[in-house]
Amino acid sequence: MNSSTKKWLFLKYSSVALIPLMFWFIINFVSIYDSEYVNIIQFFSSKISKILFSIFIILAFFFSALTISEIFEDYISDEKIKYVANKSVKFFAIIMPLITIISIYNLTL
Repeated sequence: MNSSTKKWLFLKYSSVALIPLMFWFIINFVSIYDSEYVNIIQFFSSKISKILFSIFIILAFFFSALTISEIFEDYISDEKIKYVANKSVKFFAIIMPLITIISIYNLTL
């Protein structure tokens, strides 16, 4: 299978997986938006919230990295710049969710 086809399939699968997670996140975000700090920590302390939010963050960064990579492929003609830009996006797509997930799993009251 062609690498472009794989990227396209990963984009479609991740976007479909993001839809229910986005609904879950929006509904919960609205419910904790004006809450006290303790309520927000309690929400992120529950095991199901940690797991769902972790999956949501990983998929969101994966989806955005693939999308930005496609933009680089279309609009950057210099191969060196394109390579560095793609590697930077991949690096941040790994590091940022990792930092977020570690922070959420270390939350305490």
